[in-house]
Amino acid sequence: MLRNEVFACFVFYGTMLILKMYTLAVITGQVRLRKKAFANPEDALRHGGLEFYREDPYVERCMRAHRNDMENIYPFLFLGAIYSMIGPSLSVARGHFLVFFLARVMHTLAYLFALAAPTRSLSYIIGQLPCVSMAIQIIIAVAAYA
Repeated sequence: MLRNEVFACFVFYGTMLILKMYTLAVITGQVRLRKKAFANPEDALRHGGLEFYREDPYVERCMRAHRNDMENIYPFLFLGAIYSMIGPSLSVARGHFLVFFLARVMHTLAYLFALAAPTRSLSYIIGQLPCVSMAIQIIIAVAAYA
C-alpha cells in the first residue's frame, strides 16, 4: 500500500494529525495539573483534596479543542484513505492533505490561545473544503456501483 504515493502522503499527514491530537491530550492533562481541576474525585484526592474535583474554563477550552479534533480528524482519516484509492494526482492530493492539516493546527492554536474571531471559524471552514472535495470525488468515482 505504501507504494501508492498518494496513500503514503495521506499516511504522513494522518499520522501528524494523530500526533497533534496526542499532544493536545497531554496539554489538557498538564493544564488540569497546573489549574488543579480534576474530572475524577480520585485524581483530585491524589493531588490535594476533593475541592479540586471541579471544572476550569481553560481545561474546558482544551477539551473542546480535542473534541472538535475528533469530530473532524476521524472523518478526514476515512475520506483520505478512500480518496487515496481512487487515483488522484499526487500534487492535488498533497494539497488536500496539507490544507486540512494546516487548518487543524491553526484551529487548535486559535482554540488554545483564544485568538480573535473569526480565526477559529475560518480555520474550521478552510479545513472542511478539502474534505468536501474528497467526498465529492469519492462519490463520483463509486456512484456507478451504488
